[in-house]
Parts: sequence; C-alpha cells; structure tokens
Amino acid sequence: QLQLVESGGGLVQPGGSLRLSCAGSGFKLDYYNIGWFRQAPGKEREGVSCISGIEGSTNYADPVKGRFTISSDIAKNTVVLQMNSLKPEDTAVYYCAVEQPLWFSGPCDIGPGVDWGSWGQGTQVTVSS
Repeated sequence: QLQLVESGGGLVQPGGSLRLSCAGSGFKLDYYNIGWFRQAPGKEREGVSCISGIEGSTNYADPVKGRFTISSDIAKNTVVLQMNSLKPEDTAVYYCAVEQPLWFSGPCDIGPGVDWGSWGQGTQVTVSS
C-alpha cells in the first residue's frame, strides 16, 4: 500500500524559510511523479510543485516560482519542498500525492484535470508576523 507522510510545517515570519518533507512507505518515491499541493481556508486546493520520478523534471505554480524548490532524496525515500521568501499568502495546509495512473512516467503536471492519489495527512504552514 502506497503511503505518504508530510512533515516540516510550522509558523514562520514573512521572508522566512521552511523545508517540507514527503516520506514514502511501501514504494520508492523516485519511481513515480510526486506533487505538492496546498489548501488555504475557504479556498480550493491548488498545485504547488511536482517532480517526475523517472526523468527528474520539475514543475512549479507561478506564485512560487523562484522561491520554492522541489527535490528528491533517494536515500531517504523522500521528496523535499524547500520554501524560501515565504509570504502570508503561502499560509495553507500542504499535502503531497502521487500522480495517477501509477504507470505514467512522463513529465508531471499539477494543472487541472490531472489525477493524484495516496494523499498524505497534510502539514500546516503559517506565515505571519
């Protein structure tokens, strides 16, 4: 069974940094496309970033380009989201997930109409002074 667990959230001041981790169990993350998503109160869930397991390409939503970096730590079976220059509008619960179908090995896509599964429980990120 594919399971994901997020960690690393917390309270940070504007301009600060956080490092989120998405740990996999039951499968090797670098074989699949892994994405980070977030949902703020009263808003729909939105894609943040993703990394393609086979080819290693990455994709970022416009609001986080240049500030967030996604990477894989194969030894730890973890996908990391490094978040710098955080803004209050980055406040949300952050989730990681696996792109569906699992056999898909093309470039990852966090846009609408793409299916994601094996969602983790989420980790809260709060950016506030």
